[in-house]
Amino acid sequence: MKSSPRPAPRPTGRPWPLIAAAPFSAVLAATVVVYVSVSARLPDPLATHFGADGRADGFTSPQGFLTGSLAVLLVLGTGLGLLVRLGKSSAGTPWLISGGFATAALLGYPICLTLLGNAGAPDGAAVRLPMWQMAVALGLAVAAGALGRLLAGPAPRPAGPTEGEAPRLDLPGATTAGWSRTISSPPLVALGVLVCAGGLVGILGGEAFIGIALLVTGVVAVAVSSVRVTVDRRGLTLAPTLLSAARIRFRRIAPDRVAEATSRRIDVFAEFGGWGYRVRPDHSGLVLRSGDGLVLRLTGGRRLMVTVDDAATAAALLNTYADRARSRQGG
Repeated sequence: MKSSPRPAPRPTGRPWPLIAAAPFSAVLAATVVVYVSVSARLPDPLATHFGADGRADGFTSPQGFLTGSLAVLLVLGTGLGLLVRLGKSSAGTPWLISGGFATAALLGYPICLTLLGNAGAPDGAAVRLPMWQMAVALGLAVAAGALGRLLAGPAPRPAGPTEGEAPRLDLPGATTAGWSRTISSPPLVALGVLVCAGGLVGILGGEAFIGIALLVTGVVAVAVSSVRVTVDRRGLTLAPTLLSAARIRFRRIAPDRVAEATSRRIDVFAEFGGWGYRVRPDHSGLVLRSGDGLVLRLTGGRRLMVTVDDAATAAALLNTYADRARSRQGG
């Protein structure tokens, strides 16, 4: 009933967390330098949003724009650094870093361009930002992503997953049993809180759209950061711990939908690219950390994976209930 261990990838020797946070630190520093150099020549309010014709249609104070921009960069840089630092190194980590470099460039160029474009303008309404500048921003993002991938270097490809046996739990007669564990992710809580804080700062700084988006993202991250995993005669149930009073469930899989349940080690970043509830073409998963996990092969052919302690016991009990369900159906 033990899970077969999965060989861990060898260390790359590269400081991935520092590399991941570097582009956001660089853009943050560039934003401060540009702001200090042009602050005396900025109009108030500042033109911060532009329509398709390049004319300004959104405004905020220079201080609010600076605060919101720095908050977003700080939250994203810290969050990505934590993801890389606390997550298990995998083949997907260099691409995660590459995405961070592209994101930093895609944010940094418009921020600095907005400050420079406003400098010396008699009024924010007079500022123009041609749309071809967005094409430049996309080009810089692609180049920055390529640089990030180059700096991240190669990652060892982990061996394919090895699943354990499909055990059964011996329950005499019509005896029933239940199994339950809570799986939590402190890094996801920290990331959610940081993103919420960035959202609040953005809203207070006048960047309502970005602030609300960050706030919603942070709340969702905190909500899924702790999940109760239960196996009983009703099958597998996944429910958010923080919303237990509302009786909200992420998923419930009835026993007759389970073809086989096994357990093995799950590598979150190599197999899913990050934490949370992830959906892939042939499988999905609620993965809050790398490690011991429950793997369900459903009757429709898809797989569902859940990272949780003592997954072998959960698999054995679920297989027993699945056998009983098939027996009642004449299977």
